Amino acid sequence: MQWFSLIAAAAVAASGTAAVGTGPQMTRPLAPAAAPLDRPFPGRLQLTVDATDTDHKVYRVHEVVTLAAGRPVTLFYPQWETASHAPTGSVAALAGLTVTANGRPVRWRRDPVNVFAFHLDLPPAARRFEVDFQFLAPTRPGALTMTPDIVTVPWQSLVLYPAGWYVRDIPVEARVRLPDGFQAGTSLDVTSTAGGLTAYAPVSLETLVDSPVYAGRWFSRVELAPLDGAPMRLDLVADAPGDLALPPDTRSRLDRLAHQAEHVFGPPHFSRYDALVSLSDALPDDGGTEHLRSAENNFGPQYLTHPEQHLLQHDLLAHELAHSWNGKFRIPARLWTPDFNTPSRDDLLWVYEGQTQYWGIVLAARSGLRTRNETLDLLAAVAARAEARASRRWKPLSDSVNDPIYDAGHGTAWPDWQGREDYYGDGVLLWLDVDTLILERTAGRRSLDDFARRFFAVDGRSEVARTYGLADVCAALNAVTPLDWAAFFRERLDAHDAGRALDGVRRGGYRLAYSAAPTETFRQGELEEGGPDLMTSLGVQMGKMGVVRRLAWEGPAFNAGLGIGARITAVDGTAYSDEALTGALRRDAGGPLRLDFEQDGRARTASVIGAGAPRYPRLEPIPGAVALVDKILDPAP
Repeated sequence: MQWFSLIAAAAVAASGTAAVGTGPQMTRPLAPAAAPLDRPFPGRLQLTVDATDTDHKVYRVHEVVTLAAGRPVTLFYPQWETASHAPTGSVAALAGLTVTANGRPVRWRRDPVNVFAFHLDLPPAARRFEVDFQFLAPTRPGALTMTPDIVTVPWQSLVLYPAGWYVRDIPVEARVRLPDGFQAGTSLDVTSTAGGLTAYAPVSLETLVDSPVYAGRWFSRVELAPLDGAPMRLDLVADAPGDLALPPDTRSRLDRLAHQAEHVFGPPHFSRYDALVSLSDALPDDGGTEHLRSAENNFGPQYLTHPEQHLLQHDLLAHELAHSWNGKFRIPARLWTPDFNTPSRDDLLWVYEGQTQYWGIVLAARSGLRTRNETLDLLAAVAARAEARASRRWKPLSDSVNDPIYDAGHGTAWPDWQGREDYYGDGVLLWLDVDTLILERTAGRRSLDDFARRFFAVDGRSEVARTYGLADVCAALNAVTPLDWAAFFRERLDAHDAGRALDGVRRGGYRLAYSAAPTETFRQGELEEGGPDLMTSLGVQMGKMGVVRRLAWEGPAFNAGLGIGARITAVDGTAYSDEALTGALRRDAGGPLRLDFEQDGRARTASVIGAGAPRYPRLEPIPGAVALVDKILDPAP
C-alpha cells in the first residue's frame, strides 16, 4: 500500500471512532460536602462508646451533636486514618446507622461518590441531633481490637463528625464503657468513672482520635524515668497476668531510653507520654502507631519475659517515641491534613518514616534495648535487602513514598520487583549516609544529633503541630554542615541502582559481607517468615511446609519456573525439609538442583541452575577505617 493510502486509511479510522456529543453525558453528582475551614465550631459533640461486647467484637456508638440550626449537615466517617498515610478507614464496618432529631427519625443519604460522607435531611429548626451506629471490629485472630481480656478503643473507627471544620476546632466530650474489672491506659485525662463508664476531659476531635485507649483485665502501669520533667508511663495489657512481668534490666533500659531521646530531640513538647503496649497473640503483634502524647506498641505475649526471642522488635518503642517529634509535633506540610477525609500527599515519608526508623535503631542501641552487635546485624540485613532489590531498576526511592496510598490493604506479591515501602529500610541507610557525612566533614564535632535538636526542639512545651518541607530540612542541615543537601538527596532519591545506597555503611567504617552461618537476628527473621531466607542464593523466601512465599525477580528459582505459592515436595529426590533444601544448596552450589514441586494443581519438576550456597549478611570492619557507626551508636553521657 502506498504511503498516501495509509494516511487516508488512518483518517477514515479516526473519523469512525470519534463520537463527540453523540453518546451519554455525565450526570451531575450530589453537591460535595463543605470544605474544611479553620473556624469556631458552633456547638459540641458528645461521644459515648460501649466496648463491652467482646463476644461479638462489636462497638456500639452513640453521639449527640449540637450546632447552629438551619445549615445543611454532612457527616464524615474517617477515611484517612492517622499515621497510616493512606485511605485505610473501614466504612464497610459501620452498620446500623440511625439519626434522630427531636425524637423523630432523620433521613440520611450516603454520597454515591464519596461513600464516607452521609448527608442528613435535618428539620430546619433542629439544633441537636443524635447518631447511633455499630462498628463491627475484625474477628480474625491476629487482627483483633477486642478480646475477652483486652479492649482497645480506636476512636477513628468510632465517630461520625460534621464536615466543614478543621477537626482541631470541633470540641468533643468522650466517654467509654469497658467490661467489668478492666483497667485502662490513655493519654486522655479522666474526669470521672462511675458504673463502668469512664468520662474524659473535653478535647478537640483531632486530639481525641490521636489518643487511643488500651484496656485489659490484666493491666499494669509502670512509671518510667521522666523526660525533662514530663512523666513517662508504660501501660501494659496482656493475654495472661504472667506476661506483664517487667524484668529489672528491661526497666532500666527503658529509663535510659527517655534520657537518650532527650539528648537527641531536646525537651519534649508533651506534658506526659503514655507508651501503650499490648502483649497478645490475638491482637496485631507486628508494629505500632504513633501519636503525639502516646503510642500503640503491639508485641507477642512473651516480649517482656523472653526479650531474647524478639530481637527484631527491640526498636519499636524507641521508633514510636521518636515519632512524637518527627511526624506528630513536626510533620511534612503535605502530609498534614485539616480533617480525616482530606487526602494526604506522602512526598516526604523518607523523612517522616525513614529518619524515624533510623532514630529508633540508634536510640535502641544507645539505651541498651539492643546490643551493638545486634544492631550491626540488623543494619547488615537492611543493607543486603537494599543492595539486592530488583525494583530499584525501574522504581526510585522517591516513588516508594506513594506505596501506602495505592497499596494499602492489597498486599504485595512481588516486593523484590514491585518495591514495598522502601522508604523505611532505604531511609535508614540514607540517614546513616547523612550522619556519617556530617561526622566526617566536621571531624567528629557534629552529627545528626545536632540537626535533630535544632529541627525538633522548638516552641518549648507547645503541642501545636509545626509543618516542614524539604527546604526546611536542608536549611537545618546546612546550619550544621554546609552542603548542597537538596542535590545530595535528589541524587539518592532518584537513583536506579544501589551505587550510593551503602555509602553511609562504608563511610561508617564497615562493609557488607556474607558468611555461611546466619546471625541470630537473621535467624529470627526467618522464623517470622516461616522458613529459610534464600533470596541471595536460590532466590526464594520459604514459608511453612515447603511453600514459596516470595521470589527474587529473575532469580534462579524464578527462571526455573517456580511461582509464588508453589510447594516444594522433594530436593534432589529427597523429601522436602528446610534442612534438605539448604544442605543441597551447599553441596551443589552453582550446579543443577532438582526440585519437585506442586503448582497450580499440577506436579512439576525443575532443574535450577545458578543457585549458590546459602549466604548470610553481616557487617565487617574495614581495616584502618574510622568506625563512625560505633560512634553513632555510643550512648550519650
